[in-house]
Amino acid sequence: MVAVIDFTECKASVREAFLAADGPSVIAGFDAILLKPNLVTAQPFPITTSPDFTAATIEAIREHTDAPIVVAEGCGSATQETYEIFAALGYVDMAAEYGVELLDLNHAPLVQKSNPDCSVFPEIWLPEVAFTHCIVSLPVLKAHSLATITGTLKNMMGFPPPAHYQVGGSWKKSAFHGRMHGAIKDLNRYVTPHFTLMDASVGMADYHLGGATCQPPIGKVLAGVDGLEIDRMGAELLGIDWQQVGYLR
Repeated sequence: MVAVIDFTECKASVREAFLAADGPSVIAGFDAILLKPNLVTAQPFPITTSPDFTAATIEAIREHTDAPIVVAEGCGSATQETYEIFAALGYVDMAAEYGVELLDLNHAPLVQKSNPDCSVFPEIWLPEVAFTHCIVSLPVLKAHSLATITGTLKNMMGFPPPAHYQVGGSWKKSAFHGRMHGAIKDLNRYVTPHFTLMDASVGMADYHLGGATCQPPIGKVLAGVDGLEIDRMGAELLGIDWQQVGYLR
């Protein structure tokens, strides 16, 4: 089931979506929780996940568990490091207020995984934390120049380390760009969210790093355990036929 909630006020809407999609049952079996916002660059919401949305998620989760929470990202910026982006977007102050850890996935300890059914990445390096925590993905809904749409499945691109997936001096995850749809599909065979809260309150209509916002704003929060279905619904909210998007098809 995917819960689709009308966005009114951040804390109330996130809490309503979390409960409507049975988030408490999902997190109950885990000893630690990883919140994965989309902080690809230092540009503020709606290009990146706002610290207010992440804080609202922390509050909703803490009503049901005392498990430690880490906010983790591995930015894609060619010129900045993740902790610079955390600071620029208000995540350092938010983390201090809520007593949560910030983690740069680009420099976290790694493990190697393999899956012969994957055509792009039959072997892959990923942070250990991807396999020890409940992953709660917090994407913003946007159109994307290479992936057509970026939502919760593409948000997993914060996990692969630049040490293995940066080609030349370009974007930190640039190894994904040549075969974007197959790469996203393969990545989510290794690491995919256990639960998603998607901020579709505004929506980027044209491009993931700029351009027009959706007019009128979409005004929704999507939540659930099925990341594929959430992204398909997100595509439709952007006016995109999900069957024309490779990794969603």
